[in-house]
Amino acid sequence: MHKSYILIVMLALFCFGPAIAQDSLNIVNDVTQLNPITVSQIIAPTTTKQIVSAVKTHDGPISIGGGRYSMGGQTATERALHIDMRSFDSIVHFSETDKEITVQAGITWRKIQEFIDPYNLSVSIMQSYANFTVGGSLSVNVHGRYIGKGPVILSVKKIEVVLANGTIVTATPLQNKEVFYGAIGGYGGLGVITEVTLQLADNVKVERTDKLLAIKDYKEYFFDNIKNDSTVIFHNANIYPNNYNKVREVSYRQTSKEVTITDRLKPLDEKYNVNKYAFKVISASSFGKWMRQYLLDPALYAGNPVEWRNYEASYDVLELEPESRIKSTYVLQEYFVPVGQFDSFYPLMATILKNNNVNVINISIRHANKDPGSLLAWAKTEVFAFVLYYKQGTEQKDKDAVAKWTQQLIDASISCGGTYYLPYQLHATQVQFAQAYPDSPLFFELKKKLDPTNKFTNKLWDKYYP
Repeated sequence: MHKSYILIVMLALFCFGPAIAQDSLNIVNDVTQLNPITVSQIIAPTTTKQIVSAVKTHDGPISIGGGRYSMGGQTATERALHIDMRSFDSIVHFSETDKEITVQAGITWRKIQEFIDPYNLSVSIMQSYANFTVGGSLSVNVHGRYIGKGPVILSVKKIEVVLANGTIVTATPLQNKEVFYGAIGGYGGLGVITEVTLQLADNVKVERTDKLLAIKDYKEYFFDNIKNDSTVIFHNANIYPNNYNKVREVSYRQTSKEVTITDRLKPLDEKYNVNKYAFKVISASSFGKWMRQYLLDPALYAGNPVEWRNYEASYDVLELEPESRIKSTYVLQEYFVPVGQFDSFYPLMATILKNNNVNVINISIRHANKDPGSLLAWAKTEVFAFVLYYKQGTEQKDKDAVAKWTQQLIDASISCGGTYYLPYQLHATQVQFAQAYPDSPLFFELKKKLDPTNKFTNKLWDKYYP
């Protein structure tokens, strides 16, 4: 029971349950179930040739989707041809010596893990949950809890992209680099990412440690104890609501100790009933949050388990799926600020959340190094990420309330020289988008060049592409 619960309270990054897409009705929805979109047709290609043919022969809009864990219509738009990439999931090439793998973009990270684990290799950078497709992760330029890393683009060696005219382009940081830095983090706006070559890492044993801190002490603690410790593989810090003045930092350090958890990957047959119940309690009231901070977490973090890196990287989003999303749902937001602005941003964030009575479940602090050059980079410099996981109602008044405080948080982040993450609900104004992503005109210029008829689009680009 203790181990099950820890999955909830520690890892609220990309914490969404399985997206339900009513494909028989040509309705594409995301995990929140807040954004049903009726498309004209859904196809599920298994070959690049089929993708090229669809792109060449379809005259109207085209949208692209993988696991559908984005939360604001980033994978669909009305009357589009929707390309469902989840059947396009083969391994194309693997080199144990070079620690390199090439995959079709619809493959999940879990399938890669199952293939490379026998070679004692691991994914270099990914989000905390393994259900996502690789192409979808690249399209939003994900990050995780990896210390010394940052956006997933840092681990990508090569991509192949089908452009609007049906041309297949190979792109690397040196070859066709404008496509490389535009398509990764480009939310399907430039073309279909079909193949991805990833640099892999060693699968090592890691030991978990934790420490409770005042949030005012966290930044100094991170730079003194975490950032330059080469043994730290995973790290995050959870801010406890509703006071937002305490954090629990959780780190996984490489070790030579024997594993105490013998599984190499998370089991696939878990029902997660305990997880779901505990999560329901935590999200239901302030008392549930108090219980987590003062009763549950102190017990849960009493030990220091040793496990494999791949085990820690293979979480299943099913563990956090609620019984229903009809009356309420669970949603993510994320804000990035330069590391020097940590102490300026978090008080602004806490004040906004308190003033708006936001039902915050967890805020997870992550660290990321500078993006190497993607046009829609969220890490223009070294940043701290604040991953906000919250519960909201599904009525229009609830959506309006969320839009109000979201815009306040975006303004707070921008005032600190930061930005917000684009895979979530489209509450930012056009002005806020332009301020947070100052290189967006370069992306739009490239899109106009590669996709002059705006063939590749979705609700994100419907709103912000001029």
